[in-house]
Amino acid sequence: MSNMTIALGRPTLADRIFSRSLALDIVLVAAGAALTAIAAQISVPLVPVPVTGQTLAVLLVGVTLGATRGAISLTLYALLGIVGLPVFSDHSSGWGIISGATGGYIVGFIFAAALTGWLAQREWDRKLLRAFLAFLAGSVVPFAIGLPWLAAWLGNAGYPNDVQSVLVAGFYPFIVGGLIKAALGTGIISLAWVGVRASDRRKAARAEAAE
Repeated sequence: MSNMTIALGRPTLADRIFSRSLALDIVLVAAGAALTAIAAQISVPLVPVPVTGQTLAVLLVGVTLGATRGAISLTLYALLGIVGLPVFSDHSSGWGIISGATGGYIVGFIFAAALTGWLAQREWDRKLLRAFLAFLAGSVVPFAIGLPWLAAWLGNAGYPNDVQSVLVAGFYPFIVGGLIKAALGTGIISLAWVGVRASDRRKAARAEAAE
């Protein structure tokens, strides 16, 4: 039983720090959802879509945990919000958020974590440029789902929902922040890998000294 795991595919940063096990996978998935909930409260209140810290948390969860655990973690986050826990931005919750202007972005977070996790499992997170590109790719995914969702919501609410109106409401305000988050994510994950490699070297040196 101790060898059971929900992690599929190649190892990620989390697997270099911890041994894979079902119990630990559950803890990591829950921690990823909690991190996203905390980051959601760091927000700039724009209408109809606020700027939040969620995306950075989502991408870090995906890169650290990999595609499967990352996607499960963000699915858990969405479900917790739907059932009433105040995990969405401004401590909001409920089905009304998912069916509203920002619902598509929240759904997109699941696929963003899966994509960045998939790239991390192919070691994109271990070199600066490729890590930055992985974070950028993950940043685009919520918009791919969120913008059509937002367009539908705007139309149903009686607001203009032509392409330009949708981009003004749900894309343009996030470009600079997205680039900054991608850079921050790249720095964080790169420093984490520096620490892991340094730990590996120390362990190898101790093992060599003990022989």
